[in-house]
Amino acid sequence: MIDSPVVPFVDLVARHSRVAQQAEKALLAVLRSGQWVGGPVVQNAEEAIARIGGKNHAVGVGNGTDALTLALMAIGVRAGDDVLVPAVTFFATAGAVLRLGAKPIVVDVLPDLPLIDPDAAKQKLTANTTAVIPVHLFGLTAPKISLGIPVVDDAAQAMGSDPPVGHGDIAATSFYPTKVLGVAGDGGAVLTNDAHLASRVRQLANHGMVAPHVHEVHEGHVGWNSRLDGIQAALLLAHLDDLPSRLERRRQIAQRYDEAFADQAVPHNAGSPVSVYVLLHPERDRVAQDLRNKGIQTAVYYPRSLSQQPAIASEPTPNADRFCAQALALPCHATLDAQQVDAVISAVRSSI
Repeated sequence: MIDSPVVPFVDLVARHSRVAQQAEKALLAVLRSGQWVGGPVVQNAEEAIARIGGKNHAVGVGNGTDALTLALMAIGVRAGDDVLVPAVTFFATAGAVLRLGAKPIVVDVLPDLPLIDPDAAKQKLTANTTAVIPVHLFGLTAPKISLGIPVVDDAAQAMGSDPPVGHGDIAATSFYPTKVLGVAGDGGAVLTNDAHLASRVRQLANHGMVAPHVHEVHEGHVGWNSRLDGIQAALLLAHLDDLPSRLERRRQIAQRYDEAFADQAVPHNAGSPVSVYVLLHPERDRVAQDLRNKGIQTAVYYPRSLSQQPAIASEPTPNADRFCAQALALPCHATLDAQQVDAVISAVRSSI
């Protein structure tokens, strides 16, 4: 057993070193400015996020979970409503629904892809369903869903897609450090082409006040404090020049993996950020241990489907359960060198 990894699953220290000079200069400038909440740096970051996400508006918020919750609130989801969510996703997708007192209705994924099944979603639709949340995962764009209800895209893994993903009225994303575009802590954003929805999110993220400095909150408009701060906004901006080369490197690594074992991997779109590269194997846990013994760090996305979560009452989702039992994520990030990629390929080949 190797004590320290030969190939880390993520390497945030190495990623920071690529932008250290500009990032640390930007942080110092924010600290010296005294504009730590709001201000031009946050505004510039929001404009950049909108461009990358292919939307007219972006509102920076405290984290990705808040982004989902605020997006749902902005389109009118309330306590007692039903919201359709895919069975393969991080718990936050359903957690945002539960936080509002609404009910997540878990929908199975496609037989061959970990994405919400539009036909299964249609079968779950009732008069009480007020929204659907397609989740874009592992470099894949969720199918377009037209059910006559608002669509909230969970794009936490999709920043950097070319073209940008999202078919819905509003989208939520995350800048958690391990994301393709991440900061040094928590951060998130809500994106939309609708100016009214963007204004509504901004209001809700500032306690529901009618304007930033007008301490007036109307009944039914109560939000909470969730803002992207100047420090994280500055870090996000510092990463932008490096982002294209990082995306290209991730795609190159994914192509190497595809050539080595594509038949056992989840496919990904050509222009995706390859946020997570996932291998499928019926003996996933054994393979993971083999790789660990060889110094290759891996991760499991996700150990159990939403239908298997104790906090959620759901009908069985066999396609999702099968995927979650087999999925193993491999290291795929821009700071891997050629020798490390070769080590992953060699170790996986000998383990599967």
